[in-house]
Amino acid sequence: MKKVAFVLLALFIAFGTAHAAGPVKIGLMGPMTGSWASEGQEMKQVLDLLCEELNAKGGLMGGKVAVISEDDGGDPRTASLAAQRLATQGITAVIGTYGSAVTEATQNIYNESKIIQIANGSTAIRLSEKGLKYFFRTCPRDDEQAKVAVAAIEKLGAKKLAILHDNSTYAKGLADEAKGLLAGNKGVQIVFFEALTPKEQDYTAILTKMKASGPDFVFFTGYYGEGGLLLKQKKQMNWNVPFLGGDATNNPDLVKIAGKEAAAGFYFLSPPLPKDLPSEEARAFLAAFTKKYGNPPNSIYPVLAGDGFRIITHAIGQTKSTEPGKLADYLRTGLKDFPGLTGKISFNDKGDRIGEVYKVYKVNEEGQFVLQP
Repeated sequence: MKKVAFVLLALFIAFGTAHAAGPVKIGLMGPMTGSWASEGQEMKQVLDLLCEELNAKGGLMGGKVAVISEDDGGDPRTASLAAQRLATQGITAVIGTYGSAVTEATQNIYNESKIIQIANGSTAIRLSEKGLKYFFRTCPRDDEQAKVAVAAIEKLGAKKLAILHDNSTYAKGLADEAKGLLAGNKGVQIVFFEALTPKEQDYTAILTKMKASGPDFVFFTGYYGEGGLLLKQKKQMNWNVPFLGGDATNNPDLVKIAGKEAAAGFYFLSPPLPKDLPSEEARAFLAAFTKKYGNPPNSIYPVLAGDGFRIITHAIGQTKSTEPGKLADYLRTGLKDFPGLTGKISFNDKGDRIGEVYKVYKVNEEGQFVLQP
């Protein structure tokens, strides 16, 4: 009897030890398919690389780290199902996602499940105004983006401005913020403020309507797919009005859709692109990414997802815990000027990234994105 008890005790101890040393699971939710698939696929590449490097150094808490990926398709309904699946798989945190409306569809699921969520491309203001304990983001907010947009619009000499959005959480929010900031500016008149319908193939009608309002500058706050078509079709109309895009137009696919000639001269807002990241951490990461995948990252948003992964694994290492309350508290009060790939990172009490991040870029005649002084 004693022998049986001893064996059972040994098994219990062995099981407990194995369980403690099991993998720390980090979720990834991104648009692996759909209109933003290039973003989601690169997000997965970034996290797979960082996870591989971390495990080569010994992992976390005596065990390996595993990335559990789910495709949100860039769609709120698909994302809600993806979040529900991830929430049942024992993840400590989830990185993602890219679109604000898509993130919004998942926030309550993760918060109620006490899972840390670190968004990488979701900039809508209201996401962090809900008092959710477990929500964070490595990207800035649209009120910060709007300030940089208005400064660029004024610097570039706009007098009659058209603002075009797509009615999404992100695009409408950014458009409203910019409109509000310009309300007291007598030097810039807003002559057009309307929405297009996303995922259409012909925007000639709204371009014609917008042209009739007589703008000398256009601020488009939607995504790169529609942005590329607008640039292509306005050139076909021989309308040479300059465009400024919000940060969701920052993707090389915009140039592919528009064509280099039509894209040349297009301005857009963005956190620093991968090629413009100055830190040693960033240079080492870019070299490792290029070695593994044959080219550097095309977009900054997968790199911002990488920062989310690096931050949460750092927090687990520092607290020696996967308990969500401890991690959330550490991220808000214990994490100061973390050396992120995209710059120093700290969070305020809302889970928002602290500090100015946005820059202005311009597309040159070769289709390259050039940082503006």
